[in-house]
Amino acid sequence: MGRGAGWYSVDWLDNGRKVSAWHIVSWIPEPRLGDATAIGYLRHIDTGRSVAWWLDGSRFLGSRFRMVTCFSLCTEGQGTRLISRISADATGPMAHIFLLAFRPVDSIMACRQLIGLRDRVEYCEQGHASARDPETGSRDQYQLYEILYAGGDRAGVAGKEEGAQWRRAATRDGVLTPLEPPR
Repeated sequence: MGRGAGWYSVDWLDNGRKVSAWHIVSWIPEPRLGDATAIGYLRHIDTGRSVAWWLDGSRFLGSRFRMVTCFSLCTEGQGTRLISRISADATGPMAHIFLLAFRPVDSIMACRQLIGLRDRVEYCEQGHASARDPETGSRDQYQLYEILYAGGDRAGVAGKEEGAQWRRAATRDGVLTPLEPPR
């Protein structure tokens, strides 16, 4: 999610009208600590089980906020459940207003994201032979916001959102070793 295939939520609102992928995108690398995108950087990976994104120090309406976004897969009966947890706090003069707005908006978007993911899983389970939106090879086909992969590659539109800021944060926090500038 957010690593080049889109956000699976309300695409016209949170993905610059780009339609999130309906299949696993072939050119997206495996997740690595330090991958950076609009929601921070990837700080935790338990392959096949969970990932957590960390955003520290973003500013909004004069306040500073932090956020952790975690996605976990859990076996449930014959299937699998995806659990999304988001935790945020804020400090500053508008922190209370920010959090009042953040909670309902993020809840709606997260709910829509889970529905979007479920729809895609069901679509793939139905055995569709071809991708709904075949890949063009363009690194911004499915996602507007820039992604800076830990290995140095990138996707999305260069400079869109704060991927470079979160890459610097991952390096500062010791999660990512300094790299050459992204290609």
